[in-house]
Amino acid sequence: MKIGIAQLNPTIGDLNNNAQQILNAAKKAAELGVDLLLTPELSLCGYPPRDLLLNPSFVQLMATTLDELARELPSDLAVLVGTVEENERSHVDGGKPLYNSIAWLEQGKIQQIFHKRLLPTYDVFDEHRYFEPGLKPNLFALNLKNSKSEILIGVTICEDLWNDEEFWGKRSYAINPIADLAKLGVDLILNLSASPYTVGKQKLREAMLRHGAMRYQKPIIYANQIGGNDDLIFDGNSVAFNRDGEVVCRARGFETDLVILEFDERKQDLLAPNELSNNLESDTLAKGGMELPKSIAPLPECDDEEIWKALVLGVGDYVRKCGFSKIVLGLSGGIDSALVAAIASAAIGKENVLGVLMPSPYSSDHSVKDALKLAENLGIQTQILPIGDLMQVYDKSLEALFAGTSFGIAEENIQSRIRGNLLMAIANKFGHLLISTGNKSEMAVGYCTLYGDMNGGLAAIADVPKTRVYSLCRWLNSKAESDIIPQNIITKAPSAELKPGQTDQDSLPPYDILDDILQRFIQKHQSPAQIVAAGHDSIVVDKVVKLVTRAEFKRRQAPPGLKITDRAFGTGWRMPIASKWVLGNS
Repeated sequence: MKIGIAQLNPTIGDLNNNAQQILNAAKKAAELGVDLLLTPELSLCGYPPRDLLLNPSFVQLMATTLDELARELPSDLAVLVGTVEENERSHVDGGKPLYNSIAWLEQGKIQQIFHKRLLPTYDVFDEHRYFEPGLKPNLFALNLKNSKSEILIGVTICEDLWNDEEFWGKRSYAINPIADLAKLGVDLILNLSASPYTVGKQKLREAMLRHGAMRYQKPIIYANQIGGNDDLIFDGNSVAFNRDGEVVCRARGFETDLVILEFDERKQDLLAPNELSNNLESDTLAKGGMELPKSIAPLPECDDEEIWKALVLGVGDYVRKCGFSKIVLGLSGGIDSALVAAIASAAIGKENVLGVLMPSPYSSDHSVKDALKLAENLGIQTQILPIGDLMQVYDKSLEALFAGTSFGIAEENIQSRIRGNLLMAIANKFGHLLISTGNKSEMAVGYCTLYGDMNGGLAAIADVPKTRVYSLCRWLNSKAESDIIPQNIITKAPSAELKPGQTDQDSLPPYDILDDILQRFIQKHQSPAQIVAAGHDSIVVDKVVKLVTRAEFKRRQAPPGLKITDRAFGTGWRMPIASKWVLGNS
C-alpha cells in the first residue's frame, strides 16, 4: 500500500486555491499509484483561521468547497483533508459550534469525519474558543487495491499526539488518543498537524514520535503544514517511523513537498528506505512546484541554518500572502538591518528590496559606508535621505516648549521618528511593505522608539536575540564563503547613533549578559533571585526586569513579529499593560 504525504502551504481563508493545491497533489499521487494521501490539519482553510471561524458564511463555504473537492478528486484515491465540521448539538448542550476535523474523501464523496480530541489553549493556541473536543477514538478501515484485505488506520490531529505521560513524565489531559488507538488494534497511526515552528522543535517531535512508535509497536506517520501565516511559521518536516522507531521518510523542511512511502500489510509496518519497492525518481509536480525526494531529507546542520530558513520563509510568505511585492527597510549600517536586508533579499529577490539610508549629523562615516557595502554585496537598491535639515525644523518647532531643558531621550527619539515617517511615506507611496529591524533583546527592554524604528508591517527579527543576530550573520558569511555582511558591521560596537559617541552599552548590559538574563526570565520563567543565583549581578537583574515590565505598552503597538522561540512577544504573549504587578515579583 502506497501512502503519500502532501506537505502543503495553504493561505488562510483562500478556500479555492487551498483546494486546488490538494487536488494537484492528489492527481500526482494517483499517477504514482498512491492509495491514501494525507494533508495537514485544517488544510482546506489554513491554520490558524482564528475568528474567521465565527463567520457562519465562511464555515458554510468551507463545507461546499469540501463537497466539490470530493467530486473532483481521483475516484480510486483516498484523501484525508483538514476541515471543520459543525457541532449540531452546540445549541442543545452549550458546546462550541465547531469541531476541528479531518474528512476522509473517496469515490466522489465524504466517507467519514474525524474530530480532534485534545484542544490546546497554551501559547499561541486558543482552540477552545471555537472547537468542541471529539469524544471517541478516530479510526477507519481502508480496503487495499487489487486485494481483499484491509488496513485499520487510526487518525489523530496535532495535539492528540502530545500527551504521552511516559515521554513527558506527566499528563496534560485525561486521555491519550495514541494509546486508545493502540488498544483498539489499529495497524497504522496517522497524525495530521499544523505545528508551528520553534528552534529545535523537530528534534523534539521526532524523539516523541520514535518513543510512541516503539512503545505501542505501531508505525506512525506525521504530516505537517509548511508556510508563514502572520507571526507563525510552519516548518513541514513531515516524517514517518516504523514500529522499531526508525525514520522511514522525512519531507523537506520549510518547503512544499510530496513524499511517498509504503506500508507492507504482511509485516504490518512501514518499509525502511532500503526496502522500498517503488524507487521513485525525483519529479516535479506540474502545478504544485513540489518534488519527490529520492531519500530521507536531512535536517539543518545547525540552529542558525534552521532559523535562517524559517525567517526567509516567514518573510516571503508574509509579503506574498498580504499582497505585497516589494520590501523597504532602513539601512543604518548596523547588524540588525544588515541581517533583515539579507533575509528580505533571499525571501523575495534582491531586485524587490529597497534599502534607505537616513544619516544624521551623528551618523559616523563608516555607518554609511558599511550600509552601502552591504547593499552592494546583496545587490539591492538604495536611496540616501539625509535628515539633518529635518532635525533642525523639529528643533525650531519645539524650541519654545523645550526651553530650559537639557538635550535628552526625547530629542534623540525625534531622529528615529523622522526616519520612521520617511520610511512610511515611501511604503505608502509605492505600495511597499516596510519591515522593521528591531531584535528581541531591544523589544524586551524597550530599547526602541514608538513611531520610529518600530514602524512597519512586519518585524522580521523581533524574536531573535541580539547574540543570535551576530551568530546568524557569521553563519551566513561562512556559508557564502564571503563577507556578505561586511566584517566592520559585525565587529564594531552596536550603536543607535542618536548622539555623539553613543553605544548600546551606555544604557544596557553587554548583550551576552542581557540575553542570558532575558532567556532565563522570559523563556524559563526564572525569578530574579534564581537569575542572581545563576551568577548575575542583582542590580543588573533588577534593572532588566523593570525594563521588561515597563516596555509592555510599546510591544503592544509593535508590528507582528515572526515567532522562532517558544516564548515570543506575539500571539502567545498576553501581559497586561496597566498593572501594579512587576513581572519579577516573587
